[in-house]
Amino acid sequence: METNSMMQYLSTQAVALGLKVLGAIVIWIIGVWLIRFGTNLLRKALAAKQIDTTLVSYIGSGVSVLLKIILIIAIFGYFGVQTTSIAALLAGIGLAVGTMWGGLLGNLSAGAFLVFLRPFKVGDFVSAGDVIGTVKEIGLLATAIDSMDNIRTFVGNSKIFSGNIQNFTINPYRRVDLKAQLNHGVNHLEAIRLLKEHLSKIPHVLTDPAPDVEILEFNLAGPVLAVRPYVHNDYYWQVYFDTNRIIRETFGEANFPIPEQHLAVRNI
Repeated sequence: METNSMMQYLSTQAVALGLKVLGAIVIWIIGVWLIRFGTNLLRKALAAKQIDTTLVSYIGSGVSVLLKIILIIAIFGYFGVQTTSIAALLAGIGLAVGTMWGGLLGNLSAGAFLVFLRPFKVGDFVSAGDVIGTVKEIGLLATAIDSMDNIRTFVGNSKIFSGNIQNFTINPYRRVDLKAQLNHGVNHLEAIRLLKEHLSKIPHVLTDPAPDVEILEFNLAGPVLAVRPYVHNDYYWQVYFDTNRIIRETFGEANFPIPEQHLAVRNI
């Protein structure tokens, strides 16, 4: 009889616990949905007031994390855990997280500095944390960057803030740096004139400042020209490839001889 009573009691408790777990899962799903819905409304409201996209994203991430912590506390309360026990549990989790990831606080503070000092914003094309690409989101702990081969990379904010940051978007234009090798027998003045003439015809190449074409260095094959048109950031790669093509076509149409290295060998 006692065994049957014990089994019945355990069965009753297991059913009650199962129902509570199921209820907690439902609360979590609904809570996360409501948090996502609420943060989206907050983002739209802030965007409607023309607040910077970067700041909107950062505020939305912070509110989402805070609400999820509150949701977790509510679920613990649903299981009957006391507030003091929850606080002790969170403190223990915080200590464990702090021990395992010493840079957590650094990433958090670096994220705040990135948002308020604004070395870049969402949508900028940057080089940061050894990654080159377009900034998609500045989060509480990491920044999402889409690289040029369309791979999303999450870089810790502290790594970005502690290193060099290059923002290719912040200025209205940038320079394309290319080289053109000449043969020793080519008249460099004629080559420079032809290149400047053809560079001006490339779409989106700026006339102010005008393209630079000058002798950069010499090697065994002949003089090397620096070919440097200026372009708006949006058309950088189009002008980069078009300039390479123009160099090849211009020298071909002018029948310039192919650059060759010249060595003099003397018997002593």
